[in-house]
Amino acid sequence: MTTDAPGGQPTSDAETLAEKTVDITGLLAEAAKKSDILWVDVPGERSFAVWHAWDTDRFYLVSGEGEQLLPPLPEVVSLILRSKDSGGRLITVRATAHLLAPRSESWESAVAALAAERLNATDDLADRWAESGSVYALHPFGEPLTPVTGDEAGSGAATLLPAPATTVGWRPWHAGRS
Repeated sequence: MTTDAPGGQPTSDAETLAEKTVDITGLLAEAAKKSDILWVDVPGERSFAVWHAWDTDRFYLVSGEGEQLLPPLPEVVSLILRSKDSGGRLITVRATAHLLAPRSESWESAVAALAAERLNATDDLADRWAESGSVYALHPFGEPLTPVTGDEAGSGAATLLPAPATTVGWRPWHAGRS
């Protein structure tokens, strides 16, 4: 028993924990339905934009040959979901990343969900993912790392890194432009 309640009333630790627990599954489900991508922030690396499938309380994603390329995911990553309306950061949560064993029951259900979301899917998706892909289940947990934001907080977008395809300086003249 502790006496943290207003007026010095004793409260139990269970009551204190219950007050701090936030169920954001509904928000995650809605954000996942409205946006085709999310960012996976890999500690020590960078954030990767990935397409995903949402199923009840978890995200599924696939990486590998012919798919989005990701490094092997550590046990805990951060997920950044965007607002479909503004395109800005909606919420950031932590998630455990589980690499699913090919052809296991959980892998089969993940592949079924991913195949339904895959644009330009071919018939050999499951075979290709079993041979050269990595299928992950990402389970969000805990309090949001950032509060649910609106437009006033900015998008949270990272600055572009210079690359050979980046036009940093002078732009050539194009027809129809002055």
